[in-house]
Amino acid sequence: MTDSAATPPTGPGAGASPTGAWRTRRRRRWLRNAAIGVALLVLAAGGVGWVAYDKLNGNITADEDAATELARYDKERPTVLVDGAQNLLLIGSDSRAGDNGKYGHNDGTQRSDTTILLHVAADRKSATAVSFPRDLMVDVPACHRSDGSQIEPMFAMFNYAFEVGGSACTIRTVEKMTGVRVDHHMVVDFQGFKNMVDAVDGVEVCLDKPIDDKDAHLKLAAGRQRLDGEQALGYVRARKTLGNGSDTDRMDRQQRFLGALATKMQSSGVLLNPAKLYPVLDAATSALTTDPGLASLRGLYDLVRGMRDIPADRIQFLTVPRESYVYNANRDQLIQPAADRLFTRIRTDAPVTVAKETPAEVRAESRQGDDSSDESGMSDEGAYDEDDGDYGYSEDYEDYEDDGKPGAHGPGGKGPSPSPTPTFRGNTAAQDACG
Repeated sequence: MTDSAATPPTGPGAGASPTGAWRTRRRRRWLRNAAIGVALLVLAAGGVGWVAYDKLNGNITADEDAATELARYDKERPTVLVDGAQNLLLIGSDSRAGDNGKYGHNDGTQRSDTTILLHVAADRKSATAVSFPRDLMVDVPACHRSDGSQIEPMFAMFNYAFEVGGSACTIRTVEKMTGVRVDHHMVVDFQGFKNMVDAVDGVEVCLDKPIDDKDAHLKLAAGRQRLDGEQALGYVRARKTLGNGSDTDRMDRQQRFLGALATKMQSSGVLLNPAKLYPVLDAATSALTTDPGLASLRGLYDLVRGMRDIPADRIQFLTVPRESYVYNANRDQLIQPAADRLFTRIRTDAPVTVAKETPAEVRAESRQGDDSSDESGMSDEGAYDEDDGDYGYSEDYEDYEDDGKPGAHGPGGKGPSPSPTPTFRGNTAAQDACG
């Protein structure tokens, strides 16, 4: 019996040769099977991609309480002056809860160890990061605690706002001080910071001398050093064994480190390489508590997409102009009108220039009127101790006249039209760590 299924057909017509209908059918079966295989691979890859996306998306914690609190005071908040510009408040929490317990006693509270206002220009050609000293004396508006009780307005240290009222109170304090509308905010803790640094395989810094700081869990040799997450955390938090012991020096070091981190992510192709980007995103999203608008990969992507092409020399870091507080040399106050000049530039999306040294104009406006303040506002001794609990607030709040609404007077007003680009003490992400 002939097995017709296994024998190529013969005879006239299309199937008369070995390249006829039999091979045509075989080729079609191969293409069909290949297509099914490719489809399965696509589905598998898509499944992995979706699992990864879903995991990263679920990592982020939405700060719904802050959103509710800010909505309550929306009429008091500044208006947006320039469409397209973005203002993001970055808050580093010193919470000792959970895995952060090894960095100190967990007293159930948290303070803003670092606070930076990041302004991204509307044309996405520059970004300016402004640090606020945690011991800067400011007007803290009426805020609600987590238990729903209300605190009255007071004149207090800046990081008091975060301890008593969380991120919403900190945002409103910054807005009241600067007149700048905060569009988004992020809160990151010690573990999150460490994970971010480890995800990019460390960040290089330059040390003038060896460091052996038991409080900061840090021991390093002099010269160029690549720091892992644990070492990086100690480096940006150390004060007693680095520099002059002031909070100013610590903020300068934090800014240089963040610049080096930004450069590392750009130069190593992290943002363009999915294999490198995923661990960074996993570390970043696991560490973040953000406003609802950023609490998704889509929200973060839209933010990062607008920043990834900014040149390193146009990513600038500076600290708000300040000097020693007139009633307590271990606290800070703003240098005016230099601070208002800076806030006006940010509000109106006008350019800002930074230099390594404090400009003479700012020094002249300082209360001291000489180099003694160095725009730092901190003496080498008696600097604020994060564990002393002394916020130096004044119960005589009525002595500081302000109705709490931007536009009334001072930094909350729109101010004059931007003048020629002013210069402030700071640095850029392009500066070499050992430069």
